Amino acid sequence: MKKSKILLAALAWLTAGLTQAAAQPPGAPGAARQERSCHLPGATEALRCVSLSVPLDYAKPGAARIKLHVTVAPAFRQGTRNDPLFVLAGGPGQAGSDVLALLPAALDRVRATRDIVFIDQRGTGLSGKLNCESKPEHETMNEEQLEAELRACIVASKAPFAAYTTAAAARDLESVRTALGYAKVNVWGGSYGTRLAQAYARAYPASVRSLVLDGVAAPEQVIPAGGRDGQAALDGLFAQCARDAACNKAFPALRAEFEALLAKLGAGGIKLSLPDPRTAQQIDFTLTQSRFLSTVHNILYSPADARRLPFLIHSASRGRWQPFIARQNLAGDFGGDASMAMLLHFAVVCAEDVPRMTPELLKSDDAVLTRPLAEKIPALCKSMNVPAVALAPPSRIEAPALLLSGALDPVTPPHRAASAARHMARAQQLVVANAGHGVSQLGCAPRLLREFLDRPQDKLDAACLAEIPAPTFQLGAAGPQP
Repeated sequence: MKKSKILLAALAWLTAGLTQAAAQPPGAPGAARQERSCHLPGATEALRCVSLSVPLDYAKPGAARIKLHVTVAPAFRQGTRNDPLFVLAGGPGQAGSDVLALLPAALDRVRATRDIVFIDQRGTGLSGKLNCESKPEHETMNEEQLEAELRACIVASKAPFAAYTTAAAARDLESVRTALGYAKVNVWGGSYGTRLAQAYARAYPASVRSLVLDGVAAPEQVIPAGGRDGQAALDGLFAQCARDAACNKAFPALRAEFEALLAKLGAGGIKLSLPDPRTAQQIDFTLTQSRFLSTVHNILYSPADARRLPFLIHSASRGRWQPFIARQNLAGDFGGDASMAMLLHFAVVCAEDVPRMTPELLKSDDAVLTRPLAEKIPALCKSMNVPAVALAPPSRIEAPALLLSGALDPVTPPHRAASAARHMARAQQLVVANAGHGVSQLGCAPRLLREFLDRPQDKLDAACLAEIPAPTFQLGAAGPQP
C-alpha cells in the first residue's frame, strides 16, 4: 500500500550544526541524539534534522543499534503547544523525509501552533535504507531476469530482516517522542502509515492524543491481497466513462478494448519497438500482462491520473503504445534516494501479511489486477527468510481518530476504514466522493485537519469535502479537457 506505491514498484521489478532561531523541546535526559539544521528535497526552508540511536533489536538493547532520521518543521508560533504531529509515510518502504511536500500541501495550518515531525521508519530513507539498486535496463528485462535480480539483491543484503517489523517501528516512535521531550503526540499516517499509527496507539495509549488516518488500512487487511478493491476501482472508472458523454463518445468500446489487450498480453505478451520515452533511443522489448496490469493499478491511485486511463487503453488498442509506456515508466523505481525501500517492504510484508494469505483468502479476493503479485510474492518471501509475525486481536483504541477515505481508492477504500473504526472508541470517518488514495491535501481537508487537532473531541462539519470536483477525462493527446 502507499500501500504505498512500493507494491507497484516491486511489481514493476517482478513484472517490473542546530539552529537556535526557535526554542527546542528539552529532550529526555541522556537521549542519544544529534541535531543540525538541514535542507532536504521537498522543503524550501531550513528544517531541523535529528539523528537518534535506538537498538536494532529491543530485546537486546546492548547489542547492535540503528540510527533513525527525524525531520522537524518547528511550529510557526512557538511556545503554544507541546503536542506535535508525527507524520508516518506509506509503503511499507516510504520515508517521512520523502513526503515533506505535505508541509505546504496539507499541514501549514496545523504547523501554525504545532511542530510537524517527519519520521523515517527504520529501513527507509535516511534511517538505514534497505533497498535494491534499480537500473534502467530493468524496464526491458523479462520476468525471470527481474526475479533473479531481486533474489540476488536479497541474498547480498546482510540486514537482519526480522528486526524490521511494524512493532519495532512503533517502539521507535516512542523513542523519538521521549528523546525530543514531547508529552502526548498526535499522529498522522498515510496508507501503510495508518497501520503503524494504529500499532503505536495500541502499544503506547498514554502517548497518543489523537490519530489522523488517511487511506486507512484495516487491522485484518493483507497488503498483497486487494483484488476486489482494485477491480472495484477499475470497474467504477469504466462506468464513469460510460456515463460521461464526451468520454463515452471518444471511447465507446473501452471495456472491450481493455479485455482484448489483456487476452493478447496473456498469450505471450506484445513485442514492442519504439523510442524510449526517456532517451528517445529505439528499444525492443516484450510487454507482459503483469507489467501492463501493474501500471493500470498504479494509475488508479489518483483520480486525476485515472481519468487518463481510457485514452491510454484506447491508444494501446490501436497499436500506439508510446503514451502508455511513458506513463509506465513513472512507476519505475528510478527515484534515487527518494525511491521506496524495497527490501524493507518485503521484510514487513513477508513477516506480517504473506503468512495470512490463505487459499481461502486468495480465492475470495482474486482479481486480475493483483493476481500476478499475489502469485509471486510467497516464493520471494522464502528468500527473505523472516519468521512470521502473528496477528494479535486488535485492542480498542481510545484516542480520538479522524479517518479519511477516498471513494475511488483502489487499495484502502472506505470499507477498510469502517472495519478499522470498529476497534476505536471515538472515530469519525469522512469519505470524499471524488478522491482516491490520499485526501489530506485536497480542498478544505487541510482546514479540517487543523480543526480536528485543535478539538479532537468535537464532530467536524465536513460538508465542504463534497465540493472537491471530479477531474475531467483525457480524450486526446493534448491532455485532459479544460
